[in-house]
Amino acid sequence: MNNLKKIGLTALAGSLVVTSAFAGELTATGSASMGIANITGTADDGKGKNFTMGNSVYLAGGGELDNGMTVALSFEMDQGTGNNSSEGFDNHYVEIGSDALGTLRFSGHGGSSAQGAMDTTAAGDLWNNTLGLTGGPAAAASGDNSLFYTLPALVDGVAVTASLAPGGTAGTNASTHMSYGVSYTGVEGLTVNYGVGDSGVQGAEVDHTTMSASYALGSLTLSVSRTDIDNAGSTEDYEWDSYQVAYTISENISATYGSETVDTSTSSVDEEITAFGVSYTTGGMTISASQINAEGGGNSATADTDKWSLSAAFAF
Repeated sequence: MNNLKKIGLTALAGSLVVTSAFAGELTATGSASMGIANITGTADDGKGKNFTMGNSVYLAGGGELDNGMTVALSFEMDQGTGNNSSEGFDNHYVEIGSDALGTLRFSGHGGSSAQGAMDTTAAGDLWNNTLGLTGGPAAAASGDNSLFYTLPALVDGVAVTASLAPGGTAGTNASTHMSYGVSYTGVEGLTVNYGVGDSGVQGAEVDHTTMSASYALGSLTLSVSRTDIDNAGSTEDYEWDSYQVAYTISENISATYGSETVDTSTSSVDEEITAFGVSYTTGGMTISASQINAEGGGNSATADTDKWSLSAAFAF
C-alpha cells in the first residue's frame, strides 16, 4: 500500500472515530473483477457476448462498550457488475450483542431474513438471474430496513434466528416479512438448516419453507435443498429442489457441479438448470470459468438459455 492510500485510510478512520462513542477498530477490504460472458437462447434479452466489471470496497468497524457488549458496523461501496453501473453505498448494517443476550443486527440495505441466510438453493453459487430465470427464493424472504436477531447459544451446535422487515408506511396495508430459522452444526462437517417465513399483505400472504443440508468429507462437499413457496392470494405456488457437488482438486483448484428444478403450479413445464464451474486461486487472484444450461426458463416451454463465462477477480 503506498503512502497516498495510507493517508486516505487514516483520514477516513479519524473521521469515524470522532463520531464514535467507543474506541473501535476499522478495516478496509475490497475486490475487483472483470470478465466476459456469452449468452445464447430464447430466454434472455441480452444475447451475445458482453464484458462485465465489478468493484467493491468494504469498511468494517467494531469494538466493546463499557458494559461488555460489542458493537459492529459494515458498509459496502459497490460499483456493480454492469458496464456502466454505479450504485454507491450498497449493503450496510449495525450490530450490537453479548454472549448473554445474543446479537441484534439492523440492516439498512442488503439485509437477509432468518430464512434467506440459509442455503435456500444449494446450487445457487453457480449462477445468477442474468439468465432471465425464475430467480432464487431467498429474495422473497428478505428486505431493507430489517432486524435480524440471533439468540444466545443454548445448546452446542444449535443456532436460532428470527427476522422482521416491516414494509410501507403507517396506516397502509403494507407488505411485511417475518421469518425464523434453526441451524445445526453439532457434527463435524455437517450443517442442517430449517426455516419458515411469510410475507405479503393481509389476505395475500406468501409462506416460505426451506430445508437444506450440506456435508463436507475431506475434499468433497455435498449440498441439497428444498424450498416451497405458497401464495395465499393466487394459485401460483413454487417448489425449488437443488443439489451441488463441490470438489477441491488441489490447494489452488476447485470444481463445482449443480442442478436445480423449479416447479410451479400454474405450468406443466419445469425450469431445469445445470451448471459446471472451475476456479483457480493464487494469492488474491481467482480465475473462474463456468457453463450454464437452462431449459424452460420462467417455466416456459420455449425459453432455453446457454451461458458460458470467464472472469478474473482480485481481493485486497
